[in-house]
Amino acid sequence: MKRLILFFLFVSVIVSQEYHVDKTKDNLVKFISDAPLEDFEGVTNSIDGYMYLKSVEDLNDNQLYFEVDLTTLDTGIELRNRHMRDNYLETEKYRFTFFEGRISRIEKTSEQKYSVEVNGTLFIHGVTNEINVQGVLTSADYGYLVESEFTVALSDYKIDIPQLMFMKINEEMKLQLRFHLEKIVRPEE
Repeated sequence: MKRLILFFLFVSVIVSQEYHVDKTKDNLVKFISDAPLEDFEGVTNSIDGYMYLKSVEDLNDNQLYFEVDLTTLDTGIELRNRHMRDNYLETEKYRFTFFEGRISRIEKTSEQKYSVEVNGTLFIHGVTNEINVQGVLTSADYGYLVESEFTVALSDYKIDIPQLMFMKINEEMKLQLRFHLEKIVRPEE
């Protein structure tokens, strides 16, 4: 039975088009904290991952996986970077945050743009939670531009913020993602 399941998984991956994050483009992942005393943003372009998708008309067997290296987050102040990595995100133990899921809905909104809904799991700080995310796929000659914005509660991921710091760090963190997926062309295609 296991062989049969593996065979079908293998076949579904083969018939889907594969896209990888193009690390040469201007990718951006931004964590935004809007707290009473202090607003700050942590930014990085260190995102990696892939998407399998037959076509925008066929969502069968699609698959997504993206990860961000949290040690590369930069808030613009080195001391704040160190505190964020060491005291809150504990990046020595949990270096990467990752999302894996599937596109559950897609709707064409213009000639090249598609509104998408993705269901999956988000891993941060040793905790995995199911989430639904809205986003936009923009078709390009190289593949797709992906844009999304959503909010996570730090308490959902067991990220403790000392009471004193609540005025400086919001319990809810807004995430903005903008990255490029390049179509992978195999030699036999």
